[in-house]
Amino acid sequence: MGEFVHLHTHTAYSLLDGACRIKKLMEKVKQNGQSAIAITDHGVMYGVIEFYKEAKKNGIKPIIGCEVYVAPRTLYDKTYEYDSKRGHLVLLAKNNEGYKNLVRLVSIAHTDGFYIKPRIDKRTLRKYSEGLIALSACVAGEIPQAILNNDLEEARLLIREYVSIFGTDSFFLEMQNHGLQEEMKVNAQLVNFAKEFGLGLVATNDVHYVEKRDAKYQDVLMCIQMGKNVDDKNRMKFETSEMYLKSDDEMAELFKSLPSALENTVKIADMCNVELEFGHYHLPIYNLPEGTDHFEYLKKLCEDGLEKKYKNPSEHKQRLDYELGVIKNMGFVDYFLIVWDFISYAKKNSIYVGPGRGSAAGSIVSYCLDITTIDPIKYNLIFERFLNPSRVTMPDIDVDFCIERRGEVIRYGYDNVAQIITFGTLSARLVLRDVGRALNIPYADVDMIAKMIPMGIGQTIDDALEKNRNLKDKYISDIRIKEMIDIAREIEGLPRHASTHAAGIVITRDKVSEYVPVAISDGQPVTQYVMTELEELGLLKMDFLGLRNLTIIKNTVNNIKISKGIEIDINNIDTDRKEVYSLISSGNTDGVFQLESSGMRNFMRELKPDCMEEIIAGISLFRPGPADSIPRYIANKNNSA
Repeated sequence: MGEFVHLHTHTAYSLLDGACRIKKLMEKVKQNGQSAIAITDHGVMYGVIEFYKEAKKNGIKPIIGCEVYVAPRTLYDKTYEYDSKRGHLVLLAKNNEGYKNLVRLVSIAHTDGFYIKPRIDKRTLRKYSEGLIALSACVAGEIPQAILNNDLEEARLLIREYVSIFGTDSFFLEMQNHGLQEEMKVNAQLVNFAKEFGLGLVATNDVHYVEKRDAKYQDVLMCIQMGKNVDDKNRMKFETSEMYLKSDDEMAELFKSLPSALENTVKIADMCNVELEFGHYHLPIYNLPEGTDHFEYLKKLCEDGLEKKYKNPSEHKQRLDYELGVIKNMGFVDYFLIVWDFISYAKKNSIYVGPGRGSAAGSIVSYCLDITTIDPIKYNLIFERFLNPSRVTMPDIDVDFCIERRGEVIRYGYDNVAQIITFGTLSARLVLRDVGRALNIPYADVDMIAKMIPMGIGQTIDDALEKNRNLKDKYISDIRIKEMIDIAREIEGLPRHASTHAAGIVITRDKVSEYVPVAISDGQPVTQYVMTELEELGLLKMDFLGLRNLTIIKNTVNNIKISKGIEIDINNIDTDRKEVYSLISSGNTDGVFQLESSGMRNFMRELKPDCMEEIIAGISLFRPGPADSIPRYIANKNNSA
């Protein structure tokens, strides 16, 4: 390993604060000849998996960490007068146990300790300190703050407390030198404390951007975050442009009087050895009384369902046994029990559930368990499209729920279920508007430029400059517009905010926070890793879709019951009514699921379906590729007589 390792790094996942794109960061680490680097985003672990994989790809050792916020009292105390301030602390995982404890701590900070920021306290740190290294952090750390307040006894008390939590070998006094007077005062005292307590010093740079020239882009990001502009004298901003990924030589020059502080970065990097596992399933287990055979339980549920669904159940027993055998051999017994349990809960509590979506409808097991209400035998549906013994992939059952009550189904899973995070990015139009506000450019000018960017997914500023001559002319002729566009191009595509995936949930064997870090969004737990990363980590992902059409159906059925006194079972209706097909053939299908777009209405007018199978075929054809066959299908259908 080299002479220095960066142990304090904020990626773009320190949202609208860090400006380091992870790919660019790793390229610079490699260029510097540095063989390891840590990720320490503010209070979150959003970027950990991307960081880990990109580091490994480049032959760089990834060190997993987080700069956490420490509550002044307990994490449950939330009174502004006493609890609005919080200290910074850098935590680094030494091993996989340390990684698990970091996940737990960050999750607790969000679920229990959140007050202005996600916070932990000393008691929680003590409980989950195993496998972790702590650094005393930047000047916003508790110990530096005590030094700056000239309260050296408080600083000593804090040092003793952190040493008692982490031990002398895993607690380091962190020094930074960005040319700030505060840092000089703190560093001088930290040298004294290191001798007094026999602790190691460690040199870091508070990395927020990759190159020194990127400082102005990071400054604009901060303006976007705070809703301020660059001309605002009272806004928060860094008083230095030194927070970039410095080389070994640059760090050696800054700390030439303290070579041990540089050597300790390498020592710490050597101590940190986390290995994340990808591609191995961690499927949840359905809770049954001890001694109950899970497969036999599933089999009995299916056989009972077979008796209810078919007049001659014995005719379909062979198909059921075959599917059950595949499910057992592929290790998905508990998966089916869990899905059955969720849907049973919903139906027992009058929460509307869709009849079935996707390839799961091809399974007689799904049908017998009432996971789907579509008879796969009647429609000649193929089970192997859903589960294929020769292609081992996770089953994928997507379920529609009434949009108003979807949250109840998710809450039914308690700590073992969480929604999945997704990130809104600084897309081409949005980033121009954000940067324009930050640079204090008049709204009309910003609006004019933003509207020159074509709408649509994947549109970039560079593409628009190449294709739109008017935009290019403005860029060349107006220095303000050029600056706005240049800054926007630099930060385009960075994550802007976290939100919740519309449908995705994850279900885990133990608490979700035993596997991945968790946050809270709209009162609901949400993973800090995105869907693709959860799948790579082997966790069970499902789509629980909130469907407004189901809510409309529910309200319609309730209104009919109230006004007409008629009870309708939506899962048991006559699908051969000629009047219904006449209505669909007229194109009068506003509000009808999958038949309401103008293109689909025109298609139905020409097709004039007179049975459910023709509607199924129509929906299957109405998509890119198969749509080319629509005219032939209409001609064949209308001339079949």
